[in-house]
Amino acid sequence: MTDRLSAADTAFLYAQDEGSPMHVGGVVVLERSTTDGARPISYDDIVSHIADRISLVPRYRQKVRMVPGRLARPVWVDDDEFDLTYHVRRSALPRPGTDAQLDDLIGRLISRPLDRARPLWEMYIIEGLADGRVAVVNKTHEALVDRLGAVDLAAAILDLDPAAQRVTDGGWIPRPQPSDVDLLVDAVADLAARPSELIDVLKLAAVDLRSTMSRVGDVAGGVAGIVRQTLSPAPRTALGGTGTGQRRYGRFSAELDVIRRIRTRHEGTVHDVVLAVIAGALRNWLLSRGEAVTGGGTLRALVPMSVGRAETSTVSSLLLDLPTGEPNPVMRLHQIAFATREHTAADRGVGADSLMALGRYSPPTLHALGARLGMQLSRRSYNLLVTNVPGPQIPLYVAGHRVQTMYPVAPLALGHALAVACTSYNGQVHFGLTCDREAIPDAGEFSELLAESLAELAAETVPRSTGTRHHQEDQ
Repeated sequence: MTDRLSAADTAFLYAQDEGSPMHVGGVVVLERSTTDGARPISYDDIVSHIADRISLVPRYRQKVRMVPGRLARPVWVDDDEFDLTYHVRRSALPRPGTDAQLDDLIGRLISRPLDRARPLWEMYIIEGLADGRVAVVNKTHEALVDRLGAVDLAAAILDLDPAAQRVTDGGWIPRPQPSDVDLLVDAVADLAARPSELIDVLKLAAVDLRSTMSRVGDVAGGVAGIVRQTLSPAPRTALGGTGTGQRRYGRFSAELDVIRRIRTRHEGTVHDVVLAVIAGALRNWLLSRGEAVTGGGTLRALVPMSVGRAETSTVSSLLLDLPTGEPNPVMRLHQIAFATREHTAADRGVGADSLMALGRYSPPTLHALGARLGMQLSRRSYNLLVTNVPGPQIPLYVAGHRVQTMYPVAPLALGHALAVACTSYNGQVHFGLTCDREAIPDAGEFSELLAESLAELAAETVPRSTGTRHHQEDQ
């Protein structure tokens, strides 16, 4: 039976080019193991661990085959030349191995589109970080993470215990690939059975992402519900991207307890506080560039939110006007909490415990579905994407090594300069910043603005240090 890509996945595949890489990802920093004499982190051990787990995600050993003449949507086929070491690559930072050096390398890695002739993912094992740490950077095409419940390879290699259990699949034997004649025969049969399919094929051939999405329906939920909000365009600011596809990446970590105390003091949610911190950083970023920031000024964020019970969870979306013109940090938080309250009252957000029930580790999937929403809307509908997904508050491990931090990587929609992805993990909230390299030449500066914004808000609640840009050992 032909395993054909969905219309949505095909649209994302066709839309990828040098100016708009269509992948999501993440950055996991591993500590050296302390269970057996501070065993160094070995590239070979991590590759072996990935080889052991890849059977959990069969799609990661498949590639896309185009139908001759694009008569129908492409199909998934087993890659009979699959080479794990091509996808899991080794790199290293020069001394001293600072987090600033790591961020610069991540920015270059996420700028490169994935090779569509191979399975649509890559993973980089980056050595040379301070204190013997190693970073694992993954890139996964949007087409591979297309629904809740789908397991991402980066999630499949995570364990709750340092003594990882092996997964055996009895050996993998790729299925023979269909010939071009087989693909054409199947395409004609599908078109005969479903004539309406031809409409989508024609739209996809024109790389018409948004109109195709509107026909096939909402892949992540909530697009129809925000169409009314898109009638007025988002404010014009310096957050317009250059469209070159070149990226910079930045990170910031905050203590979850501090954010929770702010939430409790001001009767909001953790999500509200995160959005208020981002709004404060955006305000100061605009001021630093000499832009006019009036009292009623806003920037519009597309904020996907996971809603519902674990068994039926989906991703809803909210177009939220962040009050960047408001100078008072507490008032910014109250305004954001008021704007989100109606949305969350109708659809209660899914907590971290429920997310764990969705699968092995679902935040990467939810970030990917959130990014899909952004790709469906006009670039003029919003100024930036903000995804915020709660993660587990217990340590996780990769190949026996403890995960110190994990930062998500969100893609940039064409014409945008900034996307912010947040994940809470083991007592911290990690912010990952994907920036247009020309529009925001220093992602580290924006990380510092996040720290300042959180400190400003926390000063009304807890008079102490509240967050760190990267890790103190590198400062």
